[in-house]
Amino acid sequence: MEKPRLIVIAGPTASGKSACAVKLCKLMSGEVVSADSMQIYRGMDIGTAKPSTADMEGVPHHMLGVADPRERWSAARYRQAALPVIYDIISRGSQPVLCGGSGLYIDAVTKPIGFAQMGDDNIRARLTAITEQPDGHMILHDMLKAADPDRAARLHVNDTRRVIRSLEIHELTGMTMSELAAIDARRDSAFDLTMFGLSWPRDVLYERIDRRVDDMIQNGLIREVEGLIKSGAFDGSTAAQALGYKEIAASLMNGCRPEDMIGAVKQATRNYAKRQLIWFRRDARVTWIDAAGRTADEIAREMLGRIS
Repeated sequence: MEKPRLIVIAGPTASGKSACAVKLCKLMSGEVVSADSMQIYRGMDIGTAKPSTADMEGVPHHMLGVADPRERWSAARYRQAALPVIYDIISRGSQPVLCGGSGLYIDAVTKPIGFAQMGDDNIRARLTAITEQPDGHMILHDMLKAADPDRAARLHVNDTRRVIRSLEIHELTGMTMSELAAIDARRDSAFDLTMFGLSWPRDVLYERIDRRVDDMIQNGLIREVEGLIKSGAFDGSTAAQALGYKEIAASLMNGCRPEDMIGAVKQATRNYAKRQLIWFRRDARVTWIDAAGRTADEIAREMLGRIS
């Protein structure tokens, strides 16, 4: 049986992915499915660079603003929500284009991640209760060291959410995350996958990031963060860790100067872009396309030529 085709446009923040996805969809009757771990939240529009109606140019977009900022989302939950959307697009004869910079979310859809569907509320609740104990985060990390030393070495002692998830998986399966990932890597994908990455000279990408942050500030990002804080949306939520929002919230609490606040957002965004590039450069499925000095339409036409 022929696999359905899925096109992915990935890459670092501010690389122009969204504009290219729109142009490609217009060339091949497609629809965009966002793979951004923060664009899923409502009310977080400016800081996540969520495309406006004008940006969409009439192309249908999915998985934008589908969650309340108070909700906790994971790659597994994204997979459960995004796959039906993708299959619905295919069933209507349109081409899904998965677009974003959240590597885990892209992998959750494009790789057969079996363990992503596993979970046990009772185990999770029991492990979470340990965090209420004195030095609970250290106790949990020590438990992970005993169960999965490689995973423990990669996770900070304060990264309690991922530590608990790793322990939950180990208790459910008797295997480590690495062992499960190796099993999943041998399984075949459900899609005929074509994956593109947008490449920029590092200095040019950083200039684009700085300009984007300046534009976000001018367009009201600080007011957006203030509103989310006032509404209680950031009280212990995953959304509170969003790039830009976290730095501005901390700066507002500490009374930092505006220029220091903006500088912190720019630096954090550049650091995030580095991590994204490391993630996607390791993925042999990605075909890299030089984006510097080219329009989104030109890049989309090259993508179409490589697909055909």
